[in-house]
Amino acid sequence: MLMIRLARFGAKKKPTYRVVVIEKERARDGRAIEVVGHYNPVASPAVVSLKHDRVSHWMKNGAKPSDTVARLLRTNPAPAA
Repeated sequence: MLMIRLARFGAKKKPTYRVVVIEKERARDGRAIEVVGHYNPVASPAVVSLKHDRVSHWMKNGAKPSDTVARLLRTNPAPAA
C-alpha cells in the first residue's frame, strides 16, 4: 500500500520534512517513490510547498495520506485554476 507521509531531514533540533510517496512498510527516511512537497515547521510562519497535481494523482491511484499530511492538505488547499 502506498502512503503520502513525511520524511525527516535537516539538522538536529532543526527539522525539515519532505512530503513523499512511499510504500507503507518502508522506513521513515527510506527510498521514496516521489517527493511531492516540502514542509518547514521551524520557519515563522511554517512553510509548506506541495505539488497538488502530483498529490491528487497519487491519491487517485490509491495512496493514502498520513494524518499530518491530511492536515497540511486541508490547511493549504490547491490554488484555483
